[in-house]
Amino acid sequence: MSDALIPDKAAFEAALLEMLQDAESKGLSSLEVRAGDLHERVGRYPGRNHRMPICCAVMRNQMRNRDAIVSEPPKGRGASLTVRYWLPR
Repeated sequence: MSDALIPDKAAFEAALLEMLQDAESKGLSSLEVRAGDLHERVGRYPGRNHRMPICCAVMRNQMRNRDAIVSEPPKGRGASLTVRYWLPR
């Protein structure tokens, strides 16, 4: 596969924002997002060329004051990182 198909920061941001907008349109008050699920949605995970550190960084960068980390791996960047985002954004 070419490098063009490897997820980048923009791909993770777009997928996360889409998930948040979808949850908000359904009237949910919050959404928990697991890094492994977000990465699978964008692609190339699991696999050798995964971009989990970028995925986790995007999730953390999208956090606002009320949002919270529900769980995280020991090093902070892994598939089990889970963030609760409060809605509406």
